Parts: sequence; C-alpha cells; structure tokens
Amino acid sequence: MKSSYRSVYFKLILLALLINSSFVAHAQLSASMPYQQDKADTIQTIPFTDNKEYTVASAPAKAFSVFDDDDDNSLQKTISLNLSKSQERKQLMSYLKQLELGNTIAENQKNNKALYRFANLFARLKLYPLAMKCFFKTIDRENKKAKKNADKLVDADDRVNMDELPINTKDDSLLSIQAEKAKTTKSKYTNYKRISNTFNDGKPAIAYALLFHVKQPVSGKPKVFVFSNTGHTFITLIKYNADSTYVSCSFGFYPKSEKILFATPWDPSSESQFKNDAGHKWDEVVGKFISQKSFEKILNLTKKYGDLEYHLSNNNCTDFSLEAANLAGLSIPETKAKWPLGYGSNPGTTGQSLMDGKYNNTDNQPDANIFRSLNITLAEKQFIYPPSKK
Repeated sequence: MKSSYRSVYFKLILLALLINSSFVAHAQLSASMPYQQDKADTIQTIPFTDNKEYTVASAPAKAFSVFDDDDDNSLQKTISLNLSKSQERKQLMSYLKQLELGNTIAENQKNNKALYRFANLFARLKLYPLAMKCFFKTIDRENKKAKKNADKLVDADDRVNMDELPINTKDDSLLSIQAEKAKTTKSKYTNYKRISNTFNDGKPAIAYALLFHVKQPVSGKPKVFVFSNTGHTFITLIKYNADSTYVSCSFGFYPKSEKILFATPWDPSSESQFKNDAGHKWDEVVGKFISQKSFEKILNLTKKYGDLEYHLSNNNCTDFSLEAANLAGLSIPETKAKWPLGYGSNPGTTGQSLMDGKYNNTDNQPDANIFRSLNITLAEKQFIYPPSKK
C-alpha cells in the first residue's frame, strides 16, 4: 500500500518537472528569436474629450520614417549622419518630394510648415542650396500669383525665373559634395576671380539666391566685441541651373594680416582679402531669391571690393555684406554702434536687428519671400515658423 502511494507521488513529481521544463525551454526559445512587431494594419486613433487617444481595429497605419522625428536637434543629427550614405540620402530626397502641396488649405499649411522646418535644418547644416529649395516650395503659390501681375510690378530684367526648382535624384550626389565643403571650419583665402569662376559653369540658370549670415561676438546679444572677437558677416550666392544642378559660394570680406594691431581701433586700416566661408558658423541668417540682374550686380560689387582697403569703421565685412544685400533688394536698418575710437556697422548690432525682425524687401517681392533662420541657440529651444499671412 505504501509502495503504491509512493509510486503515484513519484509520478506526480515527474509530471510537474516535465511541465516546468517545457515552459523554461519555450521562454528561452522566445528570447533567442528576433522580435517581431505586431502587424500594424488595423490601427486607428479616436480622440476623446480628455485629450487622450485610444486604438481600435480599422485602417492601415502610416509607415514610420526616421525623418518624422518631432525634435529638431535629433532630426538634425539624423540627417547629418545619413548624408554620407547613398541609400539614406535617396530616402531623404524621396521624403522631401512627398511633401507636395495638398488639395486643401489645411494640407497646404501643414506641408509648408514641414518644408520650412527642413529649410531651417538644412541651413543650420550649411546645405544652403537645398535649404532655399525647400523654402521656395513654401512660397511657390504666392510667386505664381505675383507673376500674373509681373508686368505691372517689375521690369523684365528684374523678374526671377523660378518656374521649376524640383527636388530630384541630382540633389542626392550634390548633397554629398556640399556636405564635404561645409565640414571645413577654417575660412581660406579666395578672390573675385575664383568666386566668379564658380558660377561660370556654362549652364543656363533658372534662379538665383542670396543668403546674409551674421556671427555675433556673443550669440543672441548685441555686443560689439568681446576682447578681440568682433564677429563676422558674410554672404552666400547660389545659382540654380536648368538641368537641376546648382553651384554656390559662401564668402566674406576680411582684413589681411600685416602687423600686430591690424584692423583694430588703434590701427583700423589694412589691406583686404576675401575668404571662403562655406564652413563658417553663424547665428542669424536671412535669404531670398533674386534676379539675374541683382546677382550680376553683387558679383561686380565683389570685384570692386577686391581693390578696396579694409577699414574697421567704414569698410568692414558687415559693410560689404550690407551693400550686397541692398543690391538684392534686402534692407537691414540699425546696424551701427560705437566702440573705442570707432563707429560703424558691425555683426553684433546687425544680428540683433535680424533677431528683432528689422529687415524688409525694397523690391516688389512680399516680405514673406524672405527666408529667416534665427539664432541657433534660440532655435534649439523653440523652432520658428514663417509668420502667418494675413
């Protein structure tokens, strides 16, 4: 009798051990398998009055893209890392092409905000041609409306031919080249001939653009100088070709190093030179599309400044850039301030004017056609979209 009980008891223990071992084996097998996400083909969001969202089975979910990131800093890093990879660049181009204007006002506003956001991010990555392409798409409709009245508004020579600025596969390879240029942080010597030859590519142009950059001595503040740091102002010129290629050049006016106190309040004059500022940092930038006539005037101004002497108070980097902006139909007032033994336009004060919105078009383009990217430090905290049109 006892042996019978023992036999049953022993069998129950063996059965329990077998069941337990099967659970353990199943758990280990599941852990060793790659994770498979549930098929997201039945997701729909339903809003409730408490602002929460719940899911029910219904419609297919939208495919997620790494470029859907809502955080600007995170998205900027993602784009920067993907620029060196051909496949990722193609995915980025494909994503941008999908941001076409919608059929309703709400869709247009949503896409315009997204494109303006990418324009801002590309500008911060110093990818200026692509930045202005994205910006152009946000003002395309306004340009087409204005074009109907072009004969009444501007002379034929001042019209901007921007019928086509598509984002396409050519941007893929050009983007890689532009990213390499932007990596150079030290500005190197250049001259008018090199700058002019950049745009002599033998290709017909369909559009031109200018960007006006300011690097303040102290980001976000109107300080004129901090010790020997006086900041810098420079410009970028872009030529868009009919074959969907483009060329650009960023450059600024500098004093030529000659002696210890050159280009200082104690010795404000110096020989001058231009430097390539493709990789130069900036705090504020404004930009716009310009006519061929304005573009050629700016190149002529560059040639003129190549023969001029640098002077800290009345012929410095900001003076050159402001003259170029004026030729582009862009006015920036309140750029001057005093410093020991001197007075004139400077990056600190000019940057403050841009931050305060003190700039406007002097040609017949609406102010909405001015691209604006605010102080980088401030932009990281709060992304600024273009002002709403009344």
